[in-house]
Amino acid sequence: MALNWTMLSPDRAPIPLPDELIIRTVDAGVELTVVIPNAPPSGSATSGGSGGAKKMKELGRLFLTDQRLIFVSDTSQKKPAFESLSVPHTALLSTKFEQPMLGSNYLTVEIRPSGGGGLTEGSRAEIRMKEKGIFEFASSLDKTRERAVYMKRQQADEEEGLPTYSTPAGTPSNEPGPSVFTGGVPSDLPPAYE
Repeated sequence: MALNWTMLSPDRAPIPLPDELIIRTVDAGVELTVVIPNAPPSGSATSGGSGGAKKMKELGRLFLTDQRLIFVSDTSQKKPAFESLSVPHTALLSTKFEQPMLGSNYLTVEIRPSGGGGLTEGSRAEIRMKEKGIFEFASSLDKTRERAVYMKRQQADEEEGLPTYSTPAGTPSNEPGPSVFTGGVPSDLPPAYE
């Protein structure tokens, strides 16, 4: 969802968000290619016009947490094109496990960008692993993503809940409205019923 937004510790590991748990880590050999269609012009370019499509490739580490997918580039060899990519699971529009006839398997993810995050509509990332198979990681990502989307829907349903009740029309605000039964004797009954 956003390039270079991940807060990193001195050893270049992502600093977790509140209540975030790391599920899976791939410590080396991850190649991430980010494709940004119609990228805005970079800081050195003059304003006006479209920046065209932009493709960036980096090697680094991959972290799967219960809240997001995080890539952190390796800076030991050179200055990277980007430091990190952080994508909340609810911003992963789709995932696709690719099995080409020639070449290694890889995972393509479509990303919903956030404002000011360095990505545009239609951005996608390709994840390749040089030292490991990617199928197991892709499976974990899909399960984690499905759970995050389910939890977000549940939260939205709970927020809808029952409507908020207010004082009925015509009842002055200083007079009590309808009583609410709380399990005991209602407080607005005459004394004979108490």
